[in-house]
Amino acid sequence: MNITVVGTGYVGLVSGTCFAETGNNVICVDINESKVNMLQNGQIPIYEPGLEVLFDRNISQGRLSFTTDLEEGIKDAEIIFLALPTPPGEDGSADLSYILKVAADLSTLITDYKVIVDKSTVPVGTADKVHSVLAAKLDTKLFDVVSNPEFLREGVAVDDFMKPERVVIGTSSDRAAKVMERLYQPFVRQGNPIYFMDEKSAEMTKYAANSFLATKISFMNEIANLCEIVGADVDKVRIGIGSDSRIGKRFLFPGVGYGGSCFPKDVQALHLTAIQNGYDFKILDSVMAVNKTQKYKAVEKLNTLFGSDLKGKKIGIWGLAFKPNTDDIREAPALYTIDSLLELGAEIAVYDPEAMDHFRELYHDQLTYCSNKYEAADGVDALVILTEWNVFRTPNFDKLSQIMNQKNIIDGRNLFTNEQMTELGFVYDSIGRPSS
Repeated sequence: MNITVVGTGYVGLVSGTCFAETGNNVICVDINESKVNMLQNGQIPIYEPGLEVLFDRNISQGRLSFTTDLEEGIKDAEIIFLALPTPPGEDGSADLSYILKVAADLSTLITDYKVIVDKSTVPVGTADKVHSVLAAKLDTKLFDVVSNPEFLREGVAVDDFMKPERVVIGTSSDRAAKVMERLYQPFVRQGNPIYFMDEKSAEMTKYAANSFLATKISFMNEIANLCEIVGADVDKVRIGIGSDSRIGKRFLFPGVGYGGSCFPKDVQALHLTAIQNGYDFKILDSVMAVNKTQKYKAVEKLNTLFGSDLKGKKIGIWGLAFKPNTDDIREAPALYTIDSLLELGAEIAVYDPEAMDHFRELYHDQLTYCSNKYEAADGVDALVILTEWNVFRTPNFDKLSQIMNQKNIIDGRNLFTNEQMTELGFVYDSIGRPSS
């Protein structure tokens, strides 16, 4: 099939590359000339495991290409995916200006039937808005608008796309449904379902899924905080409740809050949708409040450790990305931790396998940027772990004992055990477990 993907951000680039991998001809369109030039030269602007191999293969075999020319990009397309940014406004609303602008442009360019697909995460009713913009200048027989939300997890997005647990397609058009079913058949050969529903239900499904997962995380962080107060061990509690099939084992790991481009934005957007429709969504109020507080948990523990006097203290930080296997720092707990530590006068040394350049762009010379985890721990009064990269899971503790000024570790991701750290002589404080 001939496919156009408008937007070469995270979702657009992964989607376009994976569609090409199943034999489709894919053209990705973006107005950013420097990014398109980079992509045409075989350079990927994001870090995502497994993407580069597929990207290189499909470019070399002529199935994946890039352009800034929208008219040229959609000329032969059967399906046009809109994978455009929807950044949150100050009130939490999703900015639809990019999507509606492209829809307006398409309304003057389309000459034969095409399926227009909202791939971006968008509020309920967006498909109707896109349809209205297109219909203002275009015969409605020449297009259908479909909602096809993505459920990609950064760090495993390629696997998620190539082997989806489910595909959700929102459309009221039988013609568009058949086109979309044909497109996705190669991805569900093992029997995973394609769910067809109306457009608004598909849009709501995306927000509901992410908001529910964010709720599980925040609930577990609240349980962890209570465990610390009463002296329980949240790891044992997590195992105990996770064995219940009604609850499940995933998203029960406590930490220093969730971040990234999806959960914070989607929870806010769903919350705003509720407000706009006169509904008081109390659970989402609590989810957002808990997550905001949790992001300062590491600083709170440092204040307890040093008596609220961090001026001149040297703090090492392991992990800057909001999660492992990505360079994405959007809403990362490290941002909140570092901002607070700088206000308190601490000196900060940081290390992350992939996200260092993004932090240099933000903080410039306010931080010491290290080339490895041990350099970030050298001479520190405390080491703080904020991202659970595998490289941090089995450090040389003897080496840490020798190079750290004080043997204090604040573990925001519960990578080690109290017994292990006590035996090694570290002062160790984690999330939801007794400190050692």
